[in-house]
Amino acid sequence: MSKKTPIATPRMKKSLYEDELRRLQAELVTMQEWVRESGARIVVIFEGRDAAGKGSAIKRVTEYLNPRIARVVALPIPTERERGQWYFQRYIKNLPTAGEIVLMDRSWYNRAGVEKVMGYCTPDEYRRFLHQAPLFERMLVEDGILLIKYWFSVSDTEQEARFRSRQQDPMRRWKLSETDVLSITKWVDYSKAKDEMFVHTDIAEAPWWVVESEDKRAARLNMINHFLSLVPYEHMEPPVVHIPHRPPASDYERPPRELNRPVPDHAARITELAAAKSVGKAKGKGKA
Repeated sequence: MSKKTPIATPRMKKSLYEDELRRLQAELVTMQEWVRESGARIVVIFEGRDAAGKGSAIKRVTEYLNPRIARVVALPIPTERERGQWYFQRYIKNLPTAGEIVLMDRSWYNRAGVEKVMGYCTPDEYRRFLHQAPLFERMLVEDGILLIKYWFSVSDTEQEARFRSRQQDPMRRWKLSETDVLSITKWVDYSKAKDEMFVHTDIAEAPWWVVESEDKRAARLNMINHFLSLVPYEHMEPPVVHIPHRPPASDYERPPRELNRPVPDHAARITELAAAKSVGKAKGKGKA
C-alpha cells in the first residue's frame, strides 16, 4: 500500500486565517445560544492520526464558548473496573444532556484504531465493536442527538515533521508519547484499520467527514464552517443584562492594604528590565 502523497497547495496566510477564524468563532457563540435555548444535544467526534490537528481544532472551537455548555471529553485509559464493563458504557455517561455540546478528543473509535493496531483488544472484541458501533450510534441519533464524526487526515511526511517539531519544543514535548512514535512504523497498519472502520461505521445516520489537515489553519476553518452548516441553529439574541449604578459605600471602610499579602509585581520587574536593556542598546549604538 502506497503512502499518502501530500497535496501541494500553498499554506493559508495568517492574517486571512485569523479574520475568518474570528468570524466563525462569533458564529459558534451564536450557535451555542441556540443550543442552550432549544435544548439540543450535540456530540462531535474528533478522530485521526496522531499529530493530525484534532486538539488544536477543538481548542479553536471552544475558545469563546461557555464551558458549561460546550465541554471536551478526553478520556484516559480505562480503569480495571471499566475494563469489565460493556465497552460503550464509560462513554455513555459523558454524553450531553439538553442544551449541551460534547466534543470528544478521541472516542469509542479507539477500539477500531489504536487498540486494534497495538493489540490492546482481542479479535473478538474488535469484531464485536464493528458490529455494535453502528447500532449504538443509530440509537443515539434516533433519540435526538446530533452526532457528527470528523476524521483528520495528514500525510506521513507532515506527521513526522510535526513529531520532530514537538520533540524540539519544550512547551509541546508532553504531547509526544512512545505510542505516538510507533504510528510511524505502523503507518500501513493504521491505514488498514481506518479503511476497515470506515467500511463498517460510515453510516447514513452518522457519516464520517474527512478533514484534510496538511495545512492546520485551513483544516480548522474547514471543520468549523462545516460543523456550523450541519447544526440547524437560528440567530438568538442573548438576554439583555442591565448593569446597575454602584451605590455609595457609606457604611464600609476598606482595611489597610498593608494587611494583605500581595503577589510580587513580576510584570513591573520585567518591564523595568526591558526598559534598561533598551536604554543600554541605544547607548551602544550612540557610541558606535
